[in-house]
Amino acid sequence: MTMGKNEIISSREFDVPRELVFRAWTTPDLLARWWGPRGFTNTFHECDIRPGGTWRFTMHGPNGTDYPNHSVFVEIVPLERIVLDHLSSPEFRVTATFENLEGRTKVTYRQLFKITEEFEQAKAYCIEGNEQNLDRLGLLLEEMSS
Repeated sequence: MTMGKNEIISSREFDVPRELVFRAWTTPDLLARWWGPRGFTNTFHECDIRPGGTWRFTMHGPNGTDYPNHSVFVEIVPLERIVLDHLSSPEFRVTATFENLEGRTKVTYRQLFKITEEFEQAKAYCIEGNEQNLDRLGLLLEEMSS
C-alpha cells in the first residue's frame, strides 16, 4: 500500500490468469460476493458494467449498518482496466488495473478522493478495508480456479 495526494494505492498479485480476475470484477454475481471489507455483504440494486453504466448497491456492515453506494462506470478496457466514479459521500475515483505476469495477475487498486478532508477521514478505514477487499477477491479467485 502506498499513498499519493488524496490517493490510496493497494496492489496484490494473484496466482490466476488475468481473464479470471477480470471476470470477478465484471460479473455482478461474483462482484457481490467479494466487494467490501471482511464481514460485509452486498445487495445490488443495479449493476450495469459498461462505460456510463450505473452501479447502485447497499453494503451491509457486520454491525447491521447499511451503507448505500452509487457509482458510475467511466471506462472499461477488457482485461486491462476498470475506472469508476463513486458518487456517494465520500466521492472518489477507483482505477483498477490488471497486469499479466506470465499467467499470474497483478491488480493495482487506486482510490483517488475528490476532497482532501474526506480523504484524511477515509484513510483510517479505507487502507485496511481495501486490503480486506483484496483478501476476499483472492479467496473467490481460489474458488473459481479450483
